[in-house]
Amino acid sequence: MSIRIVLADDHAIVRHGLGQGLQQEEGLEIIGQTSDGRSTVEMARELLPDVVVMDISMPDLNGIEATREIQREAPGVRVVALSMHSAKRYVTEMFRAGASGYLLKDCDFAELAQAIRAVADGRTYVSPSISNTVVNDLVHTEEQAETTAFSLLTQREREVLQLLAEGKTTKQIALSLHISPKTVEAHRLRVMNKLQIDNIALLTKYAIQEGLTSAEP
Repeated sequence: MSIRIVLADDHAIVRHGLGQGLQQEEGLEIIGQTSDGRSTVEMARELLPDVVVMDISMPDLNGIEATREIQREAPGVRVVALSMHSAKRYVTEMFRAGASGYLLKDCDFAELAQAIRAVADGRTYVSPSISNTVVNDLVHTEEQAETTAFSLLTQREREVLQLLAEGKTTKQIALSLHISPKTVEAHRLRVMNKLQIDNIALLTKYAIQEGLTSAEP
């Protein structure tokens, strides 16, 4: 029986390349492709694939938050992160969100296929290129008190911050999140107070630094 896969990446050419390469691997089947985090969550819930190959930097809802929602709404779906980011904060937060594997985008198709098969079989896969990051994080967990957007802000506050950083208006955010404009404003004020940032430009910079969104338009 084939391993059913959903590809999530905001670049069509990347999805195309991944799809072409993985389809050549025996026992792997691409059943869907998405370009943003929200549609990835919806597709995972509807199709229940075995594995989602997830980019981190995606619009509307980043891959970390999308992974967290998938684990809550479709816990049987496994997630493999495929990212250009090797920094500890990205790797750590993806695993905390419930990912079962993490690779960098410069890996070859053989390694990606290996990771997909491993997580579909219930195992965890960490690319050798970032294994030191994971081990060091485990060793120094008690020593570190790193403050990040994921420890400071609630999930809803992070969602609002990402959409603000992506240039969405209060009304657009309200429609996207199915909340009132007043609630959006309340979240925005709480985010600014918690971060001690009083303008959108600095909020955007912070969101990019924390991996909530990318610098791309």
